[in-house]
Amino acid sequence: MKKQEQLERVLEGVREIFESDDNSLQSILLREILLNSLKVKNDDLDTLDLKIINRAFRELRYAFKVFKPYRHIRKCSIFGSARTPEDDPYYKMAVDFARLLANAGWMVITGAAEGIMKAGNEGAGTDKSFGVNIHLPFEQGANEYIVDDPKLVTFKYFFTRKLLFVMESQAIALFPGGFGTHDEGFETLTLLQTEKAPARPFLLLEQPGDTYWERWDQFVKSQLLGRGLISEEDLSLYKIVHSPEKALEEVQNFYSTYHSSRQVGDLRVLRLEKELNDAALDQLNDKFADIIASGKIKRTYALPEEANEPELTDKPRIAFAYDHKSAGRLKQMIDLINKLGKFEGK
Repeated sequence: MKKQEQLERVLEGVREIFESDDNSLQSILLREILLNSLKVKNDDLDTLDLKIINRAFRELRYAFKVFKPYRHIRKCSIFGSARTPEDDPYYKMAVDFARLLANAGWMVITGAAEGIMKAGNEGAGTDKSFGVNIHLPFEQGANEYIVDDPKLVTFKYFFTRKLLFVMESQAIALFPGGFGTHDEGFETLTLLQTEKAPARPFLLLEQPGDTYWERWDQFVKSQLLGRGLISEEDLSLYKIVHSPEKALEEVQNFYSTYHSSRQVGDLRVLRLEKELNDAALDQLNDKFADIIASGKIKRTYALPEEANEPELTDKPRIAFAYDHKSAGRLKQMIDLINKLGKFEGK
């Protein structure tokens, strides 16, 4: 394309965005993206700075485009070693877990390489798999189950890749792995603890009789909790399980009554799959008074601020003034909501 033709296309796109009378949040954000792009020219940034901005923007734009058509389907991100051989019990465990997820209507997201990542894609099957690969000098070619699939996205930067692992998933499963697995696991726990990511199942899968995650758990409790570096309720953010079946049960239980949450002004709104009765609300108010800033937990309806999620309009809701002091306690509340909902269904 000639330079003049390219300029005319750019100017046409800019006019379309800035001359529009649409004042929706999407239109406002598009204008801000364009303005910030122009500001970069006057910031006297180094070439490396510009390369990072450009590549990160390109990677995220393309990845969001790939994931968007599938956002109505829940997904589980599976982490684990690329070095796990196919005859290892953990490889089979990952295959079985991913297959159970796919059969339950879920999709999986893996790092697209060998080992546990390959096992996840194998178990779920290509149609139910995403791969978020990364350029590395070794270990990271895409595995045979995702290599030619349009749901494979390859990243240059770990930070953009890890954003997709968390942003596009509703559950996390860790198998034994090296530095990368622990990096991904601890970063996700940090996001959950600080509520930069919504609550979800965070599962550590361990073979019966093994101590890989048991010893990790001992370290967390003796050193992090023992030194006061985390709180007791933070331990609720993760759970060790010893079979694919138990892992699937944990995932399904988490979304049995609870559906999702959203902060609307001072209110934390929890969208549910079924109504909770008065006795259940009383129990929640009693057990979680410590994280209610004022008032009580009450039933509510879809608020005007939730209009951009019309598919959730009919979901029952409860809401309360949340003090934002403990993601662990909020996770415990969700767990109790699911237990109460299960009891009511009997």
